[in-house]
This record gives sequence, C-alpha cells and structure tokens, in this order.
Amino acid sequence: MRASCVVVTSMPRKTIRRWLPSLAKTEISDKSRSGWMAAIVNDPHLLHLNRHSVSGAFFVGLFCAFLPVPGQIVLASLLAFLFRCNLPISVLLIWLSNPITIPPLTILLYKFGQFLLGREETSLAFEFTWTWFSQQGVTVYLPIALAGVLCGLIAGALGYITIRLLWRWKVVKNWQERKELRAARQKPSGQPEKNKR
Repeated sequence: MRASCVVVTSMPRKTIRRWLPSLAKTEISDKSRSGWMAAIVNDPHLLHLNRHSVSGAFFVGLFCAFLPVPGQIVLASLLAFLFRCNLPISVLLIWLSNPITIPPLTILLYKFGQFLLGREETSLAFEFTWTWFSQQGVTVYLPIALAGVLCGLIAGALGYITIRLLWRWKVVKNWQERKELRAARQKPSGQPEKNKR
C-alpha cells in the first residue's frame, strides 16, 4: 500500500520538470560539501518536487513578487529555506515583477493602497531628489506597501490552493488511468461469449 502511494504522489513531477531547468545535484554537492550550500543540497524539500514543496514555493514566490522591497530574491530564498519549499520555483516566480511589469504594478498598488487607506487620489509631481523622498516618500510608500502585502498574501494563497488542487486532480487522473489499464490487461482478449440459451 505504501509503495503505491509513493508512486501516485510523484506523478505530477514529470509535468513540472518540463518547465524547470535540470539541477545536477551531484555537481552542486561536489562543489559544496561544507558551508551554507550543504544545508540547501541536503534538505530534500528545497530542490525536490512534491506537493508540499511546490505549493509552498508558489505561495512564497507570488507573495514576494508583490512586495515593493529590494532584494526579493534574497527574501524568497530565506522564506523558502524557512518553510522548506522548492527554492528554484520560489525564485523563478519573483520574476513576475520585472522591469517591464514593475511600473504598472506600482501604480496599481498605489491606487489600491490609497483606496484601502480611505485617501483621495492625489497627483504627485515626482522628483528624483533626496528632499522629495524625505518629504513624500512615506506618503507614497505606505499605500504601496500595504497593497503589496495584501495582494501578495491573496496571490500566494490562490497559487498555493491552485497547485494543491491541480496536483490532486493529476494524481487522481493518473490513478484512474492506471486502474483502467490494469483492468484492460486482466481482461482476456478474444474470450468467446457464453452461449445464450
């Protein structure tokens, strides 16, 4: 019974491995037998693909993608290590906020944050000076940060639930296909029908 459970829960890994670059664990472990990399290589959740590590990675990656902070990759790596979820997927999902998507995302977060705080929308003349940042920085950053955390939590939760549901659907689908295949193999082909009286 245990062996069949292990086989069933590992089936969606094939789908995910098509999208991720192959990580040569042996090469990493040879270069880092000691130090902080050893903890990453030896932790099965950080590089392996299972339901817990992948769904957790989607939560971490999507949450960090909405945070208006520098060093999102470092933050996602620390959270992946803390929650023991897949590190490459966590870091990969951060790139949803990239140089192309950051400007419109920041504007949307600012407007949503203003709405959450009950503030009226005001037009601010942006200046890339220390005076402007010291006077207006907190006023602008507070709604962006609030909306970023809230949207990150919502996106992360949706990603987590979606992956769990898709994983379960794929496992059940594969199990049903194997069950039908076993039934077809056990049924003798060319069996003569019983004479009807």
